[in-house]
Amino acid sequence: MSKVYVFDHPLIQHKLTYIRDKNTGTKEFRELVDEVATLMAFEITRDMPVEEIEIETPVTVAKTKVLSGKKIAIVPILRAGIGMVDGVLKLIPAAKVGHIGLYRDPETLKPVEYYAKLPADVEERDFIIVDPMLATGGSAVEAINSLKKRGAKSIKFMCLIAAPEGVKEIQEQHPDVDIYIAALDEKLNDHGYIVPGLGDAGDRLFGTK
Repeated sequence: MSKVYVFDHPLIQHKLTYIRDKNTGTKEFRELVDEVATLMAFEITRDMPVEEIEIETPVTVAKTKVLSGKKIAIVPILRAGIGMVDGVLKLIPAAKVGHIGLYRDPETLKPVEYYAKLPADVEERDFIIVDPMLATGGSAVEAINSLKKRGAKSIKFMCLIAAPEGVKEIQEQHPDVDIYIAALDEKLNDHGYIVPGLGDAGDRLFGTK
């Protein structure tokens, strides 16, 4: 079963309050999402493997640790996921970035992939899928499907705000994918919006309606 990590760090919770506030403008909203993504990246990389090497300090020879070369890829779900990419790259600048685009079929209401571009060495990378919202879980599950069918073996899902329904959907469909969130909200409303949520993340990031 997927593990769910809720980041209750005071800095994350503080910034999340202003992300939720309807009076926060586009510029500030974008900056806050970027900052929270960086703070979350610090936590999500906690289990990255390290190896010991020997270096010379100005004082003596020392044995110390470096990352052991595991390759990382960040994959935003278009379009709102783009708002979290730079924040993660600040901590992992060597990571490759893929993209997955999904639209909702008007008849079935199921997400359909319209675009996927990933690094060539999919099987060798640890993937972090990013999207600000995990609502019904449909898009997240389809994005994970998209990575797996191309050979991805190690996938994590990272979002700002999740509804219990979306968490349950990932856990049922992809029990091997751990979920990293800044806040677990109350529920979905009748329109599929997370309550209390933050509204439409894409519109608030890009200033659209």
